[in-house]
Amino acid sequence: MMVLLQLFYEFFKVGLFAVGGGMATIPFLYDIAERTNWFTQMDLMNMIAVSESTPGPIGVNMATYVGYVTGMGQGGIVTAILGSLIASLGLVAPSIIVILIVAKFLQSFRDNKYVNNAFYGLRPTSAGLIAAAGLSVAVTNLLNLTLIKNAGLCIEAVNWKGLILAVVLWIFTNKVKKTKNLHPIIFIGISAVVGIVFSF
Repeated sequence: MMVLLQLFYEFFKVGLFAVGGGMATIPFLYDIAERTNWFTQMDLMNMIAVSESTPGPIGVNMATYVGYVTGMGQGGIVTAILGSLIASLGLVAPSIIVILIVAKFLQSFRDNKYVNNAFYGLRPTSAGLIAAAGLSVAVTNLLNLTLIKNAGLCIEAVNWKGLILAVVLWIFTNKVKKTKNLHPIIFIGISAVVGIVFSF
């Protein structure tokens, strides 16, 4: 029971402070992984891959996954299902509360310069969280940080398959006219197949 309350609390904090969408939750999830040991950083990379490949918001998908895995480790399938529901509820609860408050006072908020300035000021924070998430995902996937820590930067520390896939995706999404306007889900699907076939 205690782990369920902790799941709600941790994901409530994520939902409260992760401004900018699902990718902005990733730095908070790194923090949760370090403090709670509910999942490893490699688990987090897998969560991101699965969450990006499945329907629904990435933040909610990841909260559901963490809740399920944590609950399963604590007490079986019932706790896992409860954990996934409670973690997801914790993540969306702050947004629901804020929306209800804003809806109640919508007219007074609409023209309030302080509220407008606050939201304008949150834009760089949101951009920074998303950039940090993207950088941490890239570094974790393309470099073997444990090997670098022990032996320094060397050729074996680079995930060459991941780097080649990233470069190929960048070329097809930015440079090739016939493919750069394709829907992102196509590239996500192709990347998932390549990852399975080549054992990423």
